[in-house]
Amino acid sequence: MAKDWTSSGVDLHLELDPAGGRRDALERALRDAIRSGRLGPGAVVPSTRALAAQLGVSRGTVTAAYDQLIAEGYLTARQGAATRVAETRSAETRSADPTKPTKPTEPMRPTEPARERPVPAPPGGPVWAGSWATAGTVAHDLRPGRPDLGTFPAAAWLRSTRRVLTAAGPEAHALSDPRGRPELRDALAGYLRRVRGVDADPARIVVTSGYAQGLGLLARVLGDAGTSAVAMEEPGHPYHRMIVARAGPRVVPLPVDGLGARTDLPVDAGAAVLTPAHQYPSGGTLAPDRRRAAAAWARDTGGLVVEDDYDGEFRYDRQPVGSLQGTAPGHVVYAGTASKTLAPALRLAWLVLPAALVEPVAEAKRLADAHTPSLGQLVLADLITGHAYDRHVRAARLRYRRRRDELVGALRRRAPHVRVQGVAAGLHALVLLPDDGPGEAEIMARAAARGLALQPLGEFWQCPDGRPPGLVVGYSTPLRSGYAAALDALCSVLRYKA
Repeated sequence: MAKDWTSSGVDLHLELDPAGGRRDALERALRDAIRSGRLGPGAVVPSTRALAAQLGVSRGTVTAAYDQLIAEGYLTARQGAATRVAETRSAETRSADPTKPTKPTEPMRPTEPARERPVPAPPGGPVWAGSWATAGTVAHDLRPGRPDLGTFPAAAWLRSTRRVLTAAGPEAHALSDPRGRPELRDALAGYLRRVRGVDADPARIVVTSGYAQGLGLLARVLGDAGTSAVAMEEPGHPYHRMIVARAGPRVVPLPVDGLGARTDLPVDAGAAVLTPAHQYPSGGTLAPDRRRAAAAWARDTGGLVVEDDYDGEFRYDRQPVGSLQGTAPGHVVYAGTASKTLAPALRLAWLVLPAALVEPVAEAKRLADAHTPSLGQLVLADLITGHAYDRHVRAARLRYRRRRDELVGALRRRAPHVRVQGVAAGLHALVLLPDDGPGEAEIMARAAARGLALQPLGEFWQCPDGRPPGLVVGYSTPLRSGYAAALDALCSVLRYKA
């Protein structure tokens, strides 16, 4: 009788796409097999030696692919045991409507409950979370949250703009679908599937005017559907907490430790906002078991996870960890943005939504601003389909890795008393200050005297009392010509005696 390969883990048929590298093709094939159900929950996969021989690839290629899928939560591995498909990758037929939060059947309570502090309402006028508002003259800017704007691909953008304006008909200048231009949604679906492992369908994508708008739309839709509380990482982005609180739901702190956000979520939270690929601001990657726990929580409770993948393309020690959304597309919203890869002023971001949320979010977008301007959408679509976007991201990844290395090296030589973490990915580093040295207030005063703009870690805590002092340093922000001087100023203010 024919052997059932989906449970034996011995005979596994995979078709590897010849496009791209063998490791990438193997990862895609395994993800597709798991998502489609051909490899069911708990199924044993072949040993690295056996699969390498079967496919005619090196054992190292298979090992690297398995390691990547373990990090993404698709596979599990224990020493001395076979590698298996994660049990939480269950069928989506049990999916509840994510707009209708329910209580967990077995409530999970944090072992160390976080204290809540009300989120202040935003003041009148434009709001930003301290990153770009500072007193005095800024000579050196090391605040996080922005790419090197001097490397914006102006020539490629101009070429795409010319092509778009030449080919586009008059309707391109009219109001369009609030979900976004079909050209961009098609391009994004292909790109996100290929690069970030997202289960993306153009019909489930809504283009927004920046991530902040997307988060606000989601918070309003969830609040209208009855979600009273949203769990958000602690520490986390204070501006994002303001956005959610202004929309209505109460913000519940979700503690972060060395393994990323804790996923023993509060029982009264109907949604959770996470940064799995690169926690903001600590810089860690959400551990595989916590990725699985977050997806399981959403499936079992009817809750919703919002995956903020703000800088997921920029990983330096290995291939970027794939999206959490790919493991539970019916319960996770994937949120991406061009703010870090290109420029924040483009106001281009996107949400990949569960089917039940598409119409409510599209309607909220229509009522907010009708639609995101079409020209930028069409130009970005052209950049993606012509692969100029990929080329730009690859070049930026190399530049930012070099900058990260320069920052870490300078601090190791000139400020060895500080501790640097979160540098495996992203565009910023967390610099922790020693208890017996100058604290955040003194460092910020020194920095202001030198015209150096920094952001203290204390601004990211909802409950700041008793937290470790530190700085969130954005090494992508300065122009290349000013980076060395900015590092010199940073090392100077970090001395015990400045």
